[in-house]
Amino acid sequence: MTESVAIVTGASQGIGRATVIRLAKDFGALVLVARSRDKLETVAGEIRQMGRKVLVIEADLAAETAPARIVEETLSRFGQIDALLNIAGAVPQIDLFDMTDTQWDAGLALKLHGARRLTIAAWPALKAGKGAVVFTSGNSAQFPKAPYAAVGTINAAIVALAKAFSDRGISDGVQVNSVLPGPVMTGRRRSYLEHWAPLHDMTVEEATEKFPREAGIARYGEPEEIAELMAFLVSPGSRWMTGSALRMDGGEVKAI
Repeated sequence: MTESVAIVTGASQGIGRATVIRLAKDFGALVLVARSRDKLETVAGEIRQMGRKVLVIEADLAAETAPARIVEETLSRFGQIDALLNIAGAVPQIDLFDMTDTQWDAGLALKLHGARRLTIAAWPALKAGKGAVVFTSGNSAQFPKAPYAAVGTINAAIVALAKAFSDRGISDGVQVNSVLPGPVMTGRRRSYLEHWAPLHDMTVEEATEKFPREAGIARYGEPEEIAELMAFLVSPGSRWMTGSALRMDGGEVKAI
């Protein structure tokens, strides 16, 4: 373990929560960012039990002022930023012809612009410490479909944004990559299955087997599996890897 400092957004649940817990093995201090303080405090308690320092910041990354405040509070408490993992930003799965401008703007504001603003705000500290950034996209970036057009479009934009930051990072000494998870069994997905299954005369277990099978994969991924990849990307062993978009989806995307 080092005394390095990592900021993780979306840290209250799902992949973000799993990533924070995994990073506690390697980082001395974790900054947990999300909109729900109650959920964040629960995760923070687990981290403190591991003997790590924790800063909880309740923030909505869609707000333009949030990123600067997050960085200011982090530097005030810990004095450095060594890793930033942009995980926050669920985008609604609404059909291309049904999604309103307001819904498009909300998805862009949180997942794309929130991550962009926070990375820019943290960049001077990341540059000073030769740190690392990870953007979370999704494998829909590589096959956007009409039923979830916004998800695919915004995820593709995230990959492009990460690539642009990585280009600047070559000269500034900041490592930047993006991760494209496939279908992961988060709490949000489990809630969807619990709602969907009885409407179609199925058990949750049957629905849980049905969707991966239709996607051509063996099973849903687990948040902890994605967290392992996140941890690698901010570890010393990955330092020469930058500008990469790493897909982890159980083989759902069949293209080379």
